[in-house]
Amino acid sequence: MDFRLRVFHSVACNLSFTKASRELFISQPAISKHIHELEIQYKTPLFERVGGRVKLTRAGELLLSHTNVLLSAYRQLDFEMNLLTNNFSGELRLGASTTIAQYVLPPILSSFIKKFPDIRVSLLNGNSHDIEQALRDGKITLGLVEGSTRQNTLHYSPFMRDELVVVTHTGSQFARFDELTLSQLCTLPLVLRENGSGTLDVLATALAAHQIKLSQLHVLMQLGSTESIKLFLENSDALGILSVRAVTRELMSGTLKVIEVDGFRAERMFLFVEPQGQNGGIEESFIRYASNYR
Repeated sequence: MDFRLRVFHSVACNLSFTKASRELFISQPAISKHIHELEIQYKTPLFERVGGRVKLTRAGELLLSHTNVLLSAYRQLDFEMNLLTNNFSGELRLGASTTIAQYVLPPILSSFIKKFPDIRVSLLNGNSHDIEQALRDGKITLGLVEGSTRQNTLHYSPFMRDELVVVTHTGSQFARFDELTLSQLCTLPLVLRENGSGTLDVLATALAAHQIKLSQLHVLMQLGSTESIKLFLENSDALGILSVRAVTRELMSGTLKVIEVDGFRAERMFLFVEPQGQNGGIEESFIRYASNYR
């Protein structure tokens, strides 16, 4: 593949000549030279600078869509050629929403790279919406998300089940409760994940089944990570609603306690997400490996 297209793809995904230079380990003047050569070849600007920021032109957006397809085809070609000699090598660019990245993937990735040491693995962390956007932008080739929404341009497949639970610190005034009604839950102080997180999407969907909106809850604060919520709970009289997978250690050590909510369940499926039409390659091999991991 023409290296200039790889340079263009890096600049387009990062919207920065400097970041592309760092990513590709070549100088910034060399980055500019490759882009200039492409603009001469296609007789049109590919980027424009607006207020010190880089933005794709319409021609740039068209070229990006084609380079995404070309890079995917080259990764597939590289993977299948290596399979002929049982040489599992290549690059796997993953993205995962916070809960999956922190509490589910680490042991799987550790086992995977031991089995396939010649596969280069990177992991981007963000909320579910961030991961879907990174996939559309070509920054990653496979995502794992935890939300209940779906994007038409992406393909979703099941990974594993999860459940949200109501927890509080064992030193909290609410630790005396073993069970609450849903009406009681709505009146008690809650700490939730941020807007755009898969956890909040699932909670909103589960509440909607009972004709309750998030705005009807007594939300003290929304925080951008599960760890920050757990630390907040350790120092306050409040409740949190988190993935049971994210609080396993705290439940076993006795620092957090689950409080049941009568008649209410917030379950979800962690999902693999890929661009529509992506088939085979390292991504599909990882999906099979992760799905069978115990």
